[in-house]
Parts: sequence; structure tokens; C-alpha cells
Amino acid sequence: MGADVHESEGAPGDHPEPGSGVDHEFLALERELTVFLRRARASSGEMAREVHPELEPAAYGLLVRLEEAGPQRATELAAYIGVGKATMSRQLRALEELGLVARTPDPLDGRASLLHLTEEGRARYRVVRDARRGQYVQRLAGWDRSEVAELARLLGQLNARSES
Repeated sequence: MGADVHESEGAPGDHPEPGSGVDHEFLALERELTVFLRRARASSGEMAREVHPELEPAAYGLLVRLEEAGPQRATELAAYIGVGKATMSRQLRALEELGLVARTPDPLDGRASLLHLTEEGRARYRVVRDARRGQYVQRLAGWDRSEVAELARLLGQLNARSES
């Protein structure tokens, strides 16, 4: 973990000269978000493998969405995740073959189906989610609860503005 401290300090070229017109705060934000996102991608892959060894890292987000939002049409999931129909179909087929997701007829449109977590999918996902939350609690053990709440609020604000 010691290397991570150096990594977040950035490369020598990341520090602009005074008066260059580059805001230091935004450079620092970009640097820290880059590290954060790299770790999140790696973590998503690890969590996917913990749910099921054959689960693709990209499909983990579908489990998260189905757990949080409930049954969804494939088109809704594709729009939320930001992928095309072909990619979504492939990922959903894999989740169904693993027994993590199932389809039921959409009561509002008999031609369509809703996807939902199976009991096994829900149980496997929750074990991994709870372990991840435990890691957050450990990593942020020295923080005041108000700091954790402020971080969550700011990330929520950033996410909301990114969806606009």
C-alpha cells in the first residue's frame, strides 16, 4: 500500500507552473479519481469472481442494479449501464446460465420480460456486498461519521451531475 501514496502524489509533470492557468484543485481531483477508478475496476473484477468464478467483471454491475432497483427490462438495464443491446444480451445470457438471474413475463407488456436476481444470485451478491462494506468500515475506521457522510454526499452530487 505504500506505493499508492506515491502514486497519488502524481508525476513531476502533473504540477503546473504558477500562473499557467491550470487549477491545482482540478489536477489533484483528476489524479485522485484516476487512482480511485483504477482500484474500483480491479475491485469489481475481484467481487465478480467471488460471486461466481465465471462471472465477467462487467456483469457485476448488473447484479448491483437488479438488487437495488428490482426487476428490470433488458433495455432499461442497457440504458442504465450504458451498453448496447448485443452486449447486454450476452451478459444477461451468461448470468442466466450461471443461475444468478432469471426472466419473468412483464405484466405490463406480455411480449417483454423482466429480469430479476434468483435466490442464489441474491444470496451470492449479498455475501460479497457485505464483505465489501466491511472493508469500507475498516478503511475508514479513523474517520468521523460526519466525514464519511460528507464523502458520500459529495460523491452522490458528482454522480448526479454526471448523469445529466
